[in-house]
Amino acid sequence: LLHDAEGAVVTVETKRGELIRGLLFEAEDMMNLYIKKAVVLGPTPGAKRKVEQVYVRGTEIVFIVLPEMLRHAPMFERIKHWRKHGGAPREEVGGVAVGQTAAILRKAGERRRGGFGGRGGGFGRGG
Repeated sequence: LLHDAEGAVVTVETKRGELIRGLLFEAEDMMNLYIKKAVVLGPTPGAKRKVEQVYVRGTEIVFIVLPEMLRHAPMFERIKHWRKHGGAPREEVGGVAVGQTAAILRKAGERRRGGFGGRGGGFGRGG
């Protein structure tokens, strides 16, 4: 979701009590954020400063306010589908499941049926 927010204005609250508002330039997988044109409201009341760029470590983040436009992000459609169908993967028009989860489920089904799909031919180690 943070990757979808790149290029939008976000507000971040840190453990030190700072509020940082600016343009989310980059979000890393560990929630480290690189924010440009930021306004930092310091931990003391009335402390306000403008910085050209700021890097916030993911471990220092308490709360992130994201733009309203992300309400319609594709990620939420997948979550709605999972809740509605009890974790079943999405299906295409032909009734064939798609995605990584579907591939895992198909592979598990092959193993249960005694199929020899996958690497190594299914003959144990090193065979």
